[in-house]
Formats: sequence, C-alpha cells, structure tokens
Amino acid sequence: MTKDELIATLRLQNIPHIGDITAKKLIAHSGSPMAVFLDKKGHLEKIEGIGSVTLGGLHNKKHLQKAEIEYEFIIKNGISYSYFEDVDYPSYLKHCIDGPVLLFKKGNIELENKKAISIVGTRNSTSYGRDFCEKFIEDIAHLDPVIVSGFAYGIDICAHRAALKNGLQTIGCVAHGLNQIYPKAHHRYVDEIEKSGGFLTEFWSTSNPDRENFLKRNRIIAGISEATIVIESGERGGSLVTADIANSYNRDVFAVPGRVKDKYSLGCNNLIKGQKAHMLTSAADLIYLLDWQAEEHNTTPVQKQLFVELDDNEKIIYSFLQKDGRQLIDQIALNCKLPVFKTMSSLLTMEMKGMIKPLPGKQYEAI
Repeated sequence: MTKDELIATLRLQNIPHIGDITAKKLIAHSGSPMAVFLDKKGHLEKIEGIGSVTLGGLHNKKHLQKAEIEYEFIIKNGISYSYFEDVDYPSYLKHCIDGPVLLFKKGNIELENKKAISIVGTRNSTSYGRDFCEKFIEDIAHLDPVIVSGFAYGIDICAHRAALKNGLQTIGCVAHGLNQIYPKAHHRYVDEIEKSGGFLTEFWSTSNPDRENFLKRNRIIAGISEATIVIESGERGGSLVTADIANSYNRDVFAVPGRVKDKYSLGCNNLIKGQKAHMLTSAADLIYLLDWQAEEHNTTPVQKQLFVELDDNEKIIYSFLQKDGRQLIDQIALNCKLPVFKTMSSLLTMEMKGMIKPLPGKQYEAI
C-alpha cells in the first residue's frame, strides 16, 4: 500500500460506527479506502445497512489527524501490516466477514501453506491442563503446525512455550497496540516468539489491554486457524467465547474433558456435552478428525467394527451416508427425516461404534 492508501485505511478504522464489516462494504462500493472519502455521501447512503449516522464522522478531520499520527508510529517502529485483500493476509481469516480490515504484526510470521491451530484456556491452569498442552504439542510437532494463542497467563503461555520448545512457529494475538506488552511478566518471551513467529493485533498504539479488546481479539484467534482447542475452562470465560466464534465460522472446535467436579473442566465438559466441540483426548484425535493422517508416518488405517448392532435411526443414517457420501448434519437430518437433536445423538453413538467419522466443517461420512 502507498502512504495515502494506508492512511485512508487507518482513517476508516478510527471512525465511530464504521466497523470492519461496514468498512469492507464501503471499500467494495467505492473501489478503495481512498475512494471512499472521495465518493459522494448520497452515493454511500445507498449501500444496504449504511445511513447518515454511520457516515456522520466520515469527513471529520480529527480522524485524519489521528490516522497520520498512527502512520508515523508504524513507520518509525518498523511495524508490518496486512490489508484484508493482500496476499499475505491470513487465508482463513480472509473468509471471516468481520475479519480486521488491517492487521499489524511484528516478528517472522509465515502462514502460507501452513497448518494453524489455536489453543486457548483458563488463565488459572492446573498441572493437568499444562501437562496435556505440552504433551499434545509435542505429539503434533512432526506435522509442523503454527500454534496460535492469546499470550495470556495459564494455557496461552503454556502453548507458546511448548511450541518454542518443539521448534514450532507460534503467534500471539494481543488485545492492545504493539508498543506495549501485556502481561508485563511475559516480556521475557517476546524476543524468542518474534524469532519463531510473532505477534498480531488490529489495535493501534493508543489502545490499552481493556476487557472489550480481549473479547474482540478472540475472533482473530478463532478465525486465523483451521481449528480451535480449549484446554481447561471454567463454566464461563473468554475461551468459551472463542469456541463459540470458531463454531460460527464453521471451524472445528475441540475440548479436553476433565472430571465432572473440577472447576476448570466445567467449560470443556459442557462444550462436549452440548456437541459444540469434539472430545480431545490425544493428538491422534485431532490428526484423525482434521484428516491429517496422510502426513502421518505411522498411521493405522481406521476400520469399522464387524457385526455392530444399529438401531433404526442409525440404520437409516448409515444407509444414507453409504449412498450419498459425506454430508452436513442438517442434510443428514433432512434426508433421513429425523429431528436434528436425534440425528446428532445417533451420529455420536455411531462414531463411538466406529461406523462413521466426523470431518472438517461438521460433515460426516460412513467408514
């Protein structure tokens, strides 16, 4: 991008009532960020969902002044950036309607032709969660995935450290500008992470790690990866928000189960119970469910059990999948004339019996 194009994009980012979805609409209509400010207001108001309130601050000079100041910070500090239409913009995030128009980055981030998985969890991690996280990353290291997390206490920093230990690229998605580090206690990891990955944010240098920023950045963690893994979570928390967002993006979500009375296993257990996440007990589960087996050196072919008894609903579903191949849950329910909740229950039982296997994008196929 030229200087003027970058400043125009920053200017759009700074205008109240113009979020990423609206900014993309305006850019698509006018042709470029700069063209938005040259277009007539009456023309812009014809765009669906955009009115005078949305465009109220479009030509306020203070937004231009702030954009110029932020531009100087970017240039002075060697901050890299990716525009949402650039080839180096994260490919998975490109498909998210609310993905940031502009991403700022530091380090040596390389996502092209790379697998990426996000690992999140409670800040109050236990030895059970940390041990699982470290062993899981060690067991998938031979597939060279990028490990994405939020650089927070607990499971996040455990995932980053385990990635570094195993020679993997790791990316910290932060909820503030790149002129600071939060939490400060993690400053000692910054140099190593920037050498083997880096940091991503949509926030300016004027942004502090406020609560709403953490919730907003969760969509980047969920959107940038092929799958999101939750390792330990209370009944409520940011990790569950990330899981919900990943589900809304039609990405695979995994959760590590725990004992029913453990405080920091409640969130994961509920995700599994509500069929919002696949149960993750080992690296093999993720490798199998994401269909990464082809790159395994010692993969044992999955075989269905012989002489398995199926109930009437399971027989209907299995026959349909055998005939029509992989299908989405909704399509299975529709074609088999079964309620969705019964379909989901039958699919889970059939998976445990080894008759079907789940696939990325919430699809299933007969084995």
